[in-house]
Amino acid sequence: MDSTQYRSPDMPFVGYYNKLCSLTASDPSFKTELNLLLDELISENYSNSATRDSIQPEDVCRLLLKASQLIPFSQEHLVLKLSQLVIQLLNQLQVSMDAQTHNCVVSYYVQALQTCSSWTHADILLALSFLVCGNGSSFQQHLPNLFGQRGILTIYSAPSQPDMELRCAAIHCMANLCLGAPGQSYLEEPYREICFRTFLQTLQSPKPPGAEELVFCTLLQNALKGMQHFLNGVKWKPENGDDLGYLLAILKKLMFYGLLGMPVEMPKILYPAPLPQYDVPVSPKVSEESVPARPGGSKKKKPRGNVRKAETEGKRAEKRNTGEDHELRQGGRGNLKEDKGSWSHKPSQMLLGGNTLCHPSWRSSESEYSDTEGGFNAKLRLYQMRIRQGSLHCFLSLIKCVDKRLLFGYWSAFVPGAPSVGGPPSLSLLTVALKDPSPKVRAGSLQVLSALLEGSRLFLSAAEDINTPRQAFTSFSATLAFSLRELHRSLLFALMAESSPQTLTQVIKCLAHLVSNTPYHRLQPGLLSPVWKHIQQYVRHRDVNVRVSSLTLLGTLVSAQAPLPEIQLLLEQPAKMSGDLEFTREEHMSQNWRQQSSLEEGHWLCGEEGICWLLRLCVCVVTQPREGPQLESDKLHLSPNLLEPPPVKLEALQVLAHLVKGYFCLIQGWLLELYQVSACCLREQDPSMQLHGTKLLEELGTAIIQQYRTVDLSESTKHVPLCKVIQFWSDVLSGPLTTALQNEQHPTLQTSACDTLSSILPQAFRMLPEKTQMLCMTVLLGLTYSDNSLVKAASVRALGVYILFPGVSEDVMFMMDSANVIVTALEDHSPNVRAKAAWSLGNLTDAIIVNMECVSGDLQKELSSGLLLKLVKSSIQAAKDKDRVKSNAVRALGNLLHLLQPHQLKEPGFEELLDHAMSVLVDTVQSDATMKVRWNACYALGNAFKNPALPLGTASWAAKAYSALSCAVVSCKNFKVRIKSAAALATPSSRAQYGNSCQFAQVWTAIVKALENSKEGADFLEYRYHTSLCDQLCQTLLHLLRVCQPQDLQTIQGTVTDSSSLLMGFLVSYLVDGVTLAGTGDQEDNGKNGTLSHDRVTKMTDAVSALRKLSEEPGECSAGADIIIMFLEEVLRNYKQTKPLG
Repeated sequence: MDSTQYRSPDMPFVGYYNKLCSLTASDPSFKTELNLLLDELISENYSNSATRDSIQPEDVCRLLLKASQLIPFSQEHLVLKLSQLVIQLLNQLQVSMDAQTHNCVVSYYVQALQTCSSWTHADILLALSFLVCGNGSSFQQHLPNLFGQRGILTIYSAPSQPDMELRCAAIHCMANLCLGAPGQSYLEEPYREICFRTFLQTLQSPKPPGAEELVFCTLLQNALKGMQHFLNGVKWKPENGDDLGYLLAILKKLMFYGLLGMPVEMPKILYPAPLPQYDVPVSPKVSEESVPARPGGSKKKKPRGNVRKAETEGKRAEKRNTGEDHELRQGGRGNLKEDKGSWSHKPSQMLLGGNTLCHPSWRSSESEYSDTEGGFNAKLRLYQMRIRQGSLHCFLSLIKCVDKRLLFGYWSAFVPGAPSVGGPPSLSLLTVALKDPSPKVRAGSLQVLSALLEGSRLFLSAAEDINTPRQAFTSFSATLAFSLRELHRSLLFALMAESSPQTLTQVIKCLAHLVSNTPYHRLQPGLLSPVWKHIQQYVRHRDVNVRVSSLTLLGTLVSAQAPLPEIQLLLEQPAKMSGDLEFTREEHMSQNWRQQSSLEEGHWLCGEEGICWLLRLCVCVVTQPREGPQLESDKLHLSPNLLEPPPVKLEALQVLAHLVKGYFCLIQGWLLELYQVSACCLREQDPSMQLHGTKLLEELGTAIIQQYRTVDLSESTKHVPLCKVIQFWSDVLSGPLTTALQNEQHPTLQTSACDTLSSILPQAFRMLPEKTQMLCMTVLLGLTYSDNSLVKAASVRALGVYILFPGVSEDVMFMMDSANVIVTALEDHSPNVRAKAAWSLGNLTDAIIVNMECVSGDLQKELSSGLLLKLVKSSIQAAKDKDRVKSNAVRALGNLLHLLQPHQLKEPGFEELLDHAMSVLVDTVQSDATMKVRWNACYALGNAFKNPALPLGTASWAAKAYSALSCAVVSCKNFKVRIKSAAALATPSSRAQYGNSCQFAQVWTAIVKALENSKEGADFLEYRYHTSLCDQLCQTLLHLLRVCQPQDLQTIQGTVTDSSSLLMGFLVSYLVDGVTLAGTGDQEDNGKNGTLSHDRVTKMTDAVSALRKLSEEPGECSAGADIIIMFLEEVLRNYKQTKPLG
């Protein structure tokens, strides 16, 4: 039959479906017509965009469903053609089938596997693999037939299966079953475990005798892809302890699959070990499987040469000057033809052995494989490269799904360590990065190494080689330090030798991960200077990604553990001494992407003498044009096309921000010039540039504040003069920042601009013109009404900063307006806004207390009872919110209770509100909230206790408050909470505020018990606060002795008698130490709790004096007072005897 009747140039896909529906099995020409129709469907060009767009997914589903209903299993050649059609449609059209069609077609093929001859099974499995790709969860009903003991996939995927194509198809199908689609669950147990075992067994199995190399490579590729899908599924926890070791061993072996000179034997399992794991000693023979026979005969090998000469050349290579490094980079690996084949013939130079430089020429040039070898060898090398690449991708997925702490045990198997004695260096990821001929594989190895380094700071913090004593063994810290040094050296080799821009980007990114996680303060200096020197030339690279990653690395260098002395020395070098001008003019002009004239004549900052190279570079990147052909008119009016692309400029701005944050003292002389850079960014149209411009301003403001906090202002040479800071902020607030604050189209920019306003130095704000101050406060108050929660949160937080400014806190109207705005923000739907509002409310109440104590009472008069009542209610409600809101809400509540006046407590509603507020604070202390929340609750209670107007000795809530604090000081696991609760118990100034004798006895007993428990059950992290806790407990104990009354002496005497030795030891230590108490939180870091030894002795003598007065009173209590006095006098005698020894 003529096939043209089925097809016309404009025949739609639905026409094929109509033709298919017209066929009937009873028609004598049924098979012929169906065969022709399938041929026409298969021959369609579905990759054509017009054809692809005209085909609807539902038409494809209907056609496949109808075809599966028409084609009987007895017509096996038609089953195969339908399989080919399924593969072509699903692969080229990327059709998503509906559940009914998918289930029917899958059932058809599962039944076909059980019915058709085995010669059809490979194509059927391939079609089935496309059908189940990403649909493993909806395939559950068929899994028992495929994965059972006699299941098709179980049989065909076994290593004993002689048909390699069937085995490949089965593994491919299993791999697609493990692939999860978005929004769908992955393959469930026990089938996941069956797939894992099958993939692992396939990867470990050797090539069967007589099997074709290409087919075996395909099998390994499918198994690696399946293992990758398995690892991408869920967080994997190896059930068998050796599974991880077996998998890592085979992945390491396949990382070098098909490479010349690789050993035949490798360990079948890797074991976690803290020390370097040596590879199994093997003969240097080359794997016969990995090296195909060449039709032209084997190449003539070069003589091995003199080993000592090689070592000498290697040492000489390390001292190569910049010009030679440049020659190496320009020539790639092609200029090392003398070393051709040196990897296979000189195992000692494989990687990092001694001081040899390893750059074999065949890595970048495949001249060893001549064109006369035909396409087979080229195809085989491609397949082998895909295996190496697949193993690295699988390794990357393994790193993401396995606990990183487990992988650190295998660190030495993949990262170069100490050189082996008497044998070749061990193979590692750096071997691949330095040796593999494929840039994709090299990039893959660097991605794996970056993933290993990411988040490894805690593990690598054990490395140390400073003042390491000579020992009979190599410690783990020294081994790790050597490994880090080798990583630095090897990655620098890779940086110099790499020619592929994509791989070069990965080398630089890997260096950035290494720099950010290396503990340089524990290592000998000198690691960062070579990195600093060599990366400078790559910021001029023609590839944008290389330039961006180079700037990222520079940002990492100046942000990692800043300030580092080595980086500071490099930054202190002026631009002409930093290695920037060490190239010849020809080299500079050939690589430099920026106009040479712009650097020599350029910008106000680019051409300035004495400026550090990095600062000048970043400013030039942001403001100066690139190199390129341009007209004279373009030089006068810079076109946007002549400037750096946004990613490069944004990265340069981030480097500037890191530089300001870590090394502000070195660039503070260019403060006003850096503002000009930010202003240029704020005037651009790109919102990202504007955002980074504001962030740079924020970093500058924060750095100035930090400098004024830490630097002695009498040393004028170490800080920015106040007049310059005032000028800086005057320029900022009169510049384009105000436009950014009003840019409602970009709320993120508004948020950053609010943060910038909050970074003004308080001393400078006070000196700004009143008009400028009013502008800042008015803008912030207005932005609190923004509909965007980010803008509202930032503006409310900025108000909380301004409230603490000395001059602003005296502005009664601004304080009242801020209070109303904060109360409104506490009711916002956004938790972030409520958290910022609670923090600002705490600052507001702090400022009110300071204002009332230090200046006139104008604010106190304006603080009406109505507003105070409103603030207390808002604080109580916020104290029931999430912990991030609650922590500052209870702080504000304590301040407000401290502010209550006697006449206000008599007003309606205040008494009930006081009971409610105290109940909230007590519940918070007793809750299981975070440490910060409970600490602030204890602080709030202590602050409230300072108010003499509160009925502390008689109120019903007082007993609950004392009980909660007593319980916290005895049993709380966190020592900082104990310290603050002990301080709160020492706040009442008179005995009457402690209530009756039972309540006082409860407090006294709790303090003594807390001293006894101070060493029990202490967590290691809490133990550093042990001294501060004991000092505060002793201080509270002496305070109680000073205010006690005769009715309390019996309890005190009993405790002193029963625990005299315990109390004696703590009190003597308290007097002897005389050190400032350790900071225990935000409120304690100001040093108010610190007491000197003389002050402590004074407190002791005051307590003795108070007790003497009690002993002089008539009654039975005088005897108890005498016993306590004798005890305290003995404490003083022991202190005087111990003091000289201290």
